[in-house]
Amino acid sequence: MQVSKDNVVSFHYTLGEAGGPPLESNHDSVPMAYLHGHGNLLAGLEDGMEGLSVGETKKVTLSPEQAYGPLREDASKKVPIKHLAGKYKRLLPGMIVKVNTEKGVINATVIKPGLKMVTIDLNHPFAGKTLEFDVEIKDIRAATEEEITHKHAHGAGGHHH
Repeated sequence: MQVSKDNVVSFHYTLGEAGGPPLESNHDSVPMAYLHGHGNLLAGLEDGMEGLSVGETKKVTLSPEQAYGPLREDASKKVPIKHLAGKYKRLLPGMIVKVNTEKGVINATVIKPGLKMVTIDLNHPFAGKTLEFDVEIKDIRAATEEEITHKHAHGAGGHHH
């Protein structure tokens, strides 16, 4: 079986900036599972895995436009600390925080912390970066009708209802 539309694909990955050290990896945990062909991953990453089989590995390089977009210069904003999702003992410049917005929770980077307000960068932390994903396909199976209807994978490494 190969990675194709309506298959649930489980994979391990290591993500890094092109030419740089790893930024994140899931090799020490359950493989990530997603429903292929339904927009659940970055489109370029999904395209890069199309046609792979279990056990295959591949390096997929994505430009900023294929990944999280270019760095926007106008993306800093001063917000009340109470709008941060979760409790933070101490806010430091460069720290990644979760922010409650009208569109849901998003990641942001602390630029300047204050007592009641914090200046954050609303660019995705990987915006403006050329990213390299080293992927290894661990499992492929046909999606259930329920997964196709819900447009995402269920179970280990996927979504839980």
